[in-house]
Order: sequence, then C-alpha cells, then structure tokens
Amino acid sequence: MDVQEIADRLEIGELLARYVRAVDSGEWALLDSVFTADAIIDFSASGGAKGDPEAIKRWLAEVLAAWPGRQHLIGAVTTSVDGDEAHVSASFADTLAPSRSTIAATEPGFIRGGGWYHHRLIRTPDGWRSRELTQEQSWRTIA
Repeated sequence: MDVQEIADRLEIGELLARYVRAVDSGEWALLDSVFTADAIIDFSASGGAKGDPEAIKRWLAEVLAAWPGRQHLIGAVTTSVDGDEAHVSASFADTLAPSRSTIAATEPGFIRGGGWYHHRLIRTPDGWRSRELTQEQSWRTIA
C-alpha cells in the first residue's frame, strides 16, 4: 500500500464516520460533506426513501424524529480505489430508540437492524464524496 492509498482509506473512513454522526445526531447539514449534490441515496431496501441529498435530509428529519436515541456502528469496510473513483462497502448495525433516557430494552418502539452500505465515491476538490449510496438490509427487529 502506498502513501496515497493509505491517505485515501483514512479519508474514506472519516467520510463514513461523518455519515453516521449526521444521522445519529440529526446534524443534517453534515451530510453535505458526505454526498455530492447530485448523489442518489437509496434506503428502499428497508422501506425508506430514495432521492437526492436534499430530499433524503428532509425525509430523515421527519422519520427519525420518532427515535431520538440513535446509534449506528460501521465495520467490515472494503474499499476499492481506482484513480478518482472508489467503491466502498461497510457493514452496519443500528439501533433506534424511542427515548434518550434510560428505559427497559423491552419497551415498545425499539428498532434494531443491520446490513450493508454500498457507496460509489468520487474524489472532489473538497475530498472524497459519495455519489451513490445503496442500503442493503440484512435483518431488522422491532420491539
């Protein structure tokens, strides 16, 4: 691995971290540093929306308001860089909770799931950005 590939992988890791930070914290403007303006984001595998970043930010803000307690864990990242394009797949596990307070795990309203995020990235003057995100749902539980 040369220095550029190491730098690319570190920057891509930061991009994935910004994505989950934005979704879990509700800092929707942070998604502007993850996606290109013309990106297509597809959450239809889990019954969600598909659209451009602005439409997805509005949809996430509306839907996730019911679950103020949110946490994504990202792992098993595979990265293939070819010049100024990259394909990245990362496993995820997420929990959506009806409260940020301590409540019983059996309380109604919990959603847990996992699967894969598949990104098609491009190198921009501002760094790596996702031009396409497709969610692959592997499992989901609802309490």
